[in-house]
Amino acid sequence: MTPATTTPLTIPELLQRRAAERPHAPLFSCGNVHRTGSEMADAVARTGALLRRGGIRPGDTVALMSSNRVELMDLILGCAWIGAIAVPVNTAARGTQLHHILTNCGARLLVVEADLLPHVLAAGPLPDLETAWLLDGDGQVAGGPFKTLALPTVGAPVDPESVGLGDTAAILYTSGTTGASKGVLCPQAQFHWWGVNMADQLGLREGDVLYTCLPLFHTNALNAFMQALVCGGSYVLGPRFSASRFWAQVAEAGATVTYLLGAMVGILAGRAPTPADRLHRVRLALSPATPPALLEPFRERFGVMLLDGYGSTETNSVIGSTEGQHRPGTMGRVRPGFSIRIADDRGLPVAPGEAGELLIRSDQPHALATGYHGMPEATTQAWQDLWFHSGDRVVMDDDGWVRFVDRIKDVIRRRGENISSVEVEQVLRDHPAVSDAAVYAVDSELGEDEVMAALVTTGPVDFGDLVDFCAPRLAAYAIPRFLRIVSELPQTENGKVRKPVLKQEGRDRANWDRESARPRAHVAAG
Repeated sequence: MTPATTTPLTIPELLQRRAAERPHAPLFSCGNVHRTGSEMADAVARTGALLRRGGIRPGDTVALMSSNRVELMDLILGCAWIGAIAVPVNTAARGTQLHHILTNCGARLLVVEADLLPHVLAAGPLPDLETAWLLDGDGQVAGGPFKTLALPTVGAPVDPESVGLGDTAAILYTSGTTGASKGVLCPQAQFHWWGVNMADQLGLREGDVLYTCLPLFHTNALNAFMQALVCGGSYVLGPRFSASRFWAQVAEAGATVTYLLGAMVGILAGRAPTPADRLHRVRLALSPATPPALLEPFRERFGVMLLDGYGSTETNSVIGSTEGQHRPGTMGRVRPGFSIRIADDRGLPVAPGEAGELLIRSDQPHALATGYHGMPEATTQAWQDLWFHSGDRVVMDDDGWVRFVDRIKDVIRRRGENISSVEVEQVLRDHPAVSDAAVYAVDSELGEDEVMAALVTTGPVDFGDLVDFCAPRLAAYAIPRFLRIVSELPQTENGKVRKPVLKQEGRDRANWDRESARPRAHVAAG
């Protein structure tokens, strides 16, 4: 392989530069697999060859449905290496959502863990899908609508395809706020800028060890690898988050930096103190949306500074705090390379201290996503007047610190996942005893959203049966925790449900809490 000779802005160029400049320094670890920069580039080149043998060409999409593992990372990067497009799918996706993702992306090849294949088969007809490679198991599944094989073995490496900065490297699906999940078109250079911008915000340096247990189907975990790639550090991909094992895992990894979500911080802080709380090398964690009251107690107990920031799958590291500049209760300041506007509903700037929608631009080439796959209307709406309209309400103080207020649309965020209230409402309405439903966020004990549903019913409802009905149709994190029976849903004059009224009435009006699995009242038909 010939090292890149120009400024590395694509994923193949970044891998080649790292292999050339630090061939023997550690770069990637997952389980028992440990690779240097040279070994990582070679593994990706061999995976690219594997995909080519499977008939994948530049511009083709490859769906990937797997928990964190070496093969998943190799396949994501291998797609970028040959100019194909990786589509990592949320492993919790089920039913309508999973069917939409697999049909919208148009993948002919799916690489999937064996225990997730039944959910794919149950999702409905997938006319584009021709072949599934199983990451485990013997691969032979009789009677399926597409050919199912064991994952082929890799062979000789291939040179990378010549790819453009704006060529799509991955389609990352976010849960729709008002409808179907949207596939964000993430260009090659966006990942470079994620690496550069986050490395700058976090103050990363050569030799840092970045540990993440977040899933690779989200931009956070993917971008952490890019940070290691550009800063001269190494990246450790861990298994799914476990509060009881987390500190032992970061200690074993030798991590100096890690990545947390607000709920994870609350869970860790809520556990009884142990000696392991300080038996690690982690100095800081990127931890967006952490309640301000947890910041200092967390640092005192665990010795870890929590840094906030703002970035979405569509954008980049736009707003952030640093070790030297941070203010509890804010996301930080606008980062170099970006411009923001806080706008009213006409797109005009609001005064400092006034809430408005966050609009974003970048002067870094291809630092933002290019749109939503197969959804031109949604793309046009989000990228109005050459600004990206985030759908988030924020406030900027006089001195430039930006505070998050709320989400404009009815998205719910739970366990680090964005949940479409519309998708949950559609499933609930399919139940024979439910005639109408409204789904909305209420506060949890962990400082994040919980999912609550108000139901109009046609007869008595067994809540346990209703949850069982949802299980094969929704991701587990999207199934409502709180259920409430109402005679009718409050509506505006034009027939829209007034969810703010339901939110204000809160979880105390619930008839059932799934966490306790005990009804709070005898429930009859609405």
